[in-house]
Amino acid sequence: MTKSIYAFSGDPITYGHVDVVERAAKLFDEVIVGIGANPEKKYLFSLEERTEMAKNALAKFKNVKVVSFDGLLVDYVYENCIDFIIKGVRNNKDFDYETELHAVGQSQRPIETMLLLAKPELRYVSSSTVKAIQKEYGDLTKYVPLNVKQKLEEKLSGQYLLGIAGGAGSGKSYVSKKFEELNHQKRIEIHLVDLDKIGHKILGEWNEPLYAKIREQIVENFGEEVKLADGFINRKTLGEVVFNDEQKWNKLDEIMREPIMRGFKKEIYGKKGLILVEGAIMIEKNWTNLLNHNIVLISADEQSRQRRLNERGWTEERIKQVITRQATDSEKEKKLRTAIEKDNCGRAFYVNNSDTSNNIEEIFEEVRGHFKIWMSLRNYLTD
Repeated sequence: MTKSIYAFSGDPITYGHVDVVERAAKLFDEVIVGIGANPEKKYLFSLEERTEMAKNALAKFKNVKVVSFDGLLVDYVYENCIDFIIKGVRNNKDFDYETELHAVGQSQRPIETMLLLAKPELRYVSSSTVKAIQKEYGDLTKYVPLNVKQKLEEKLSGQYLLGIAGGAGSGKSYVSKKFEELNHQKRIEIHLVDLDKIGHKILGEWNEPLYAKIREQIVENFGEEVKLADGFINRKTLGEVVFNDEQKWNKLDEIMREPIMRGFKKEIYGKKGLILVEGAIMIEKNWTNLLNHNIVLISADEQSRQRRLNERGWTEERIKQVITRQATDSEKEKKLRTAIEKDNCGRAFYVNNSDTSNNIEEIFEEVRGHFKIWMSLRNYLTD
């Protein structure tokens, strides 16, 4: 049985590291991932945090074991009867550095080193890069696993992202406001972000060249009748054009997806605390990774939903059309759970928001416990 070790600081682990581990796992019977501690290096995350993130990110590889260690790598290799040291190499600088380390290691203990070259698309992924991106609230989904993305958001930005999802009339805004009230009682900072309202701003408010270009694309695809005299979009007319046409609906989603994501980053820039993000169809449109699959799924009985939609002035025909078009609560739950399991990250919270009873306060306490939010946010509130 051949055994290898891939050692790195993991501050934090990235998809570059994950790729090296995956390839090594195909070559060796057992791969040990060693998260090292260098007393002369200043880390963002503690050794325990770095080890836990690596375990979470690599849990799907059955012949991989994650350990933490200190001291010389070659001594750990010797004591644990390991056959090979694995090194990931991205560029010439890495190659020269690893060559020197190999020579030093050989002077202490004879041990073979295997170099695995980084894939071209991962060559520029590094722990320092992802930290720099997060400091400017960039998109990390292509750089690190979601559990790492969440930890970076918490550690560097003081943000805890939570989605609020549910069908028409379930009471998403009501639950968000109740959470906000409970947060004020607990002295915890909170911010509300509505993805639908971001879409509205793109269509009828923001003047940056990007959003003007998006509106032009919408007119090109859906006709001059959706365009207002000032160049903005008539949302009611656009809705009538796309609502009953699946192909047009999907095209609109394709056009709006990236601008909404940019608008979302714009809305949360510099904010600290619990960020509640409302989105009617975030689960159906596979947007939950933006929130690390931490989602409050709201349901309500049919009578409650019907009453609320009637109070909005919706006709019976419109209510039927919208509810029929949206996924059922069970379909949303199934899709969310599949995403959580796939990425080994996230949690579903279930709020029953019927007129006769609700469990909002109970779920709010579960959210706080999940994020360990009281202790984490206390420092920000006293700065």
